[in-house]
Amino acid sequence: MTGTDHNTEHHQGAVQRHVLTGQEAEQESARDERRLHSSSFGRAAVAYAEHRPDYARAAVRWALETAPGPRVLDLGAGTGKLTAALVALGHDVVSVEPDRAMLAELRGTLPTVRALPGSAEAIPLPDACVDAVVSGNAMHWFDMDLAGPEIARVLAPGGVLAGLWNVFDDRVDWVAGLARVTGPAAIGPRDVPASWRTATARMHLPKSGGDAWFDSPEQAEFPHGQQRTADSLVATLATKAGVLVMPEREREALLEEARTYLADRPETGAGDFTLPMLTSVLRVRRM
Repeated sequence: MTGTDHNTEHHQGAVQRHVLTGQEAEQESARDERRLHSSSFGRAAVAYAEHRPDYARAAVRWALETAPGPRVLDLGAGTGKLTAALVALGHDVVSVEPDRAMLAELRGTLPTVRALPGSAEAIPLPDACVDAVVSGNAMHWFDMDLAGPEIARVLAPGGVLAGLWNVFDDRVDWVAGLARVTGPAAIGPRDVPASWRTATARMHLPKSGGDAWFDSPEQAEFPHGQQRTADSLVATLATKAGVLVMPEREREALLEEARTYLADRPETGAGDFTLPMLTSVLRVRRM
């Protein structure tokens, strides 16, 4: 090998190492941001329990209609919004939640439910012990490189993985206007139907390479609504992760803009109203 060849090869290797290091840094930055946002909810656990909506029962039924049995894990269960719907429908539920404050709210509201500390990346349950794993507005926080194998491990063969998201129906004019006023910190890409479909299909499922644990995903949407006032809708927006991590002055300014907008709209300025929503569901089956 000539000196020139050696130098060229060395340079190419250095460039390759630099590219990989850059990719790793970008991935770590994304993980840091995900950890920051996902860990923000504990400080607002009481408000989350009070102001976040439940899930359309038809959506929960569809999510689980192909599950081979009644044993369901609510993963990233938060304060128990989805857990409560699962219990009401007669499922045998265990809930897992990493945040202590959120878990305390869940246990206080649903004392008969088995509720465990843990995460999607380290599920404190034995192999093949549940017929379905569901997640309400939480699957986008999972590190699927780690969570995918864990979810596959605890699911029985033929079991179902389903994510449910409550999204704002921005086909309604005043809802679209609210999204424009508050911006993505409050109503982001996963919070409206069209971009939810794209984001969940591309981003929030276990990788299908290698052992290919899951079959092709299915999506469905179900009408839903939440009774709100202008003040309680602003309080709901204040529980969004992007708002919780804002500097206090920016957060208060954003919420005041939302409050002013809602007070000025005829649909929302005169008392109680129904916030138009959809419960959107993404499901896959364990192979």
